[in-house]
Amino acid sequence: MLLKILTHISRVFVGLLFIYSGFVKLVDPMGTMFKLEEYFSEAVLDLEFLTPMALVFAILLVVSETVLGIMLLVGYKPKFTVWSLFAITLIFLFLTWYSYTYNKVTDCGCFGDAIKITPEQTFYKNVIFIGLIGILIAGLKYIKAIPSLKIASITTYASIAISLLITFYVLNHLPIIDFRAYSVGTNIAEGMKYKGDGEVPPIHDFEISTDDGDLLEEMLVKDKAMLLLVNTVDKADEEGLHEVSKVAAAAKSKGYEIYVLSSDGMMYDEEELGKFKQKYNLPYIFGTCDGTAIKTAIRANPGIITVNKGTIVGKWNWTDTDDVKL
Repeated sequence: MLLKILTHISRVFVGLLFIYSGFVKLVDPMGTMFKLEEYFSEAVLDLEFLTPMALVFAILLVVSETVLGIMLLVGYKPKFTVWSLFAITLIFLFLTWYSYTYNKVTDCGCFGDAIKITPEQTFYKNVIFIGLIGILIAGLKYIKAIPSLKIASITTYASIAISLLITFYVLNHLPIIDFRAYSVGTNIAEGMKYKGDGEVPPIHDFEISTDDGDLLEEMLVKDKAMLLLVNTVDKADEEGLHEVSKVAAAAKSKGYEIYVLSSDGMMYDEEELGKFKQKYNLPYIFGTCDGTAIKTAIRANPGIITVNKGTIVGKWNWTDTDDVKL
């Protein structure tokens, strides 16, 4: 009787936590991809041959977390579900132990950008999860389909379809829910302030570095400013560069100051930069910025951000240039 009660409690707790963990990453799979790339890097696990597959792994992970959590709650294929959850948690346990022990990845990204917890906290969270899943393994016979096997099956396959649709939409536009420090409505200057508690401010390493110095402060006081973010030119969408160029021209005619930000090495080569400006008709202020800061600011390459006196008022993927409001 006790095992049955503990199984049901663990079922609800683990199921809901996996659904939440999966969903907050499902709305921003690029964030999970960047985190996996960090784990695969030479400085961490030295598995760089897996980096090209990081996005595929990210999609599989976020969809699996969400769907398995739902499967556990509705009781569909309990044996497969519980052992899959055990395998995923075991992998997480190793990664967070590695991060915690060797101080390699300071933010594991287990809850995306929604909740920030340290590798140490995440490690112990996974230890608890392993214990709860151990209870589920012991009480497998008590996990039944709710309210029926047919409905549990339909719910599972519907969750797979919906998860994939959300992923497809987000990858072609921007995150449905923006948990990051650069969400619309955020004041950049406020986000960069140190509170004196030892914590790094939410917005850091963000700059518009030029030969004339950092123009960020200049940008923050303008009524109409537009940032075109092109993290790395070789990975930027060719069509996208032409599309943001058209939007920039329209914005310029309406009094916007245009700033192009990139972390690309091209920024330090006057000849290459000149060719780039001419090819895409971008005769604006170019500045360098930290690549991680750019990827955090917008999940698009290229992407557009409009700013009014330091406050972010709009963000768009290049695929949504028709929706840009000026």
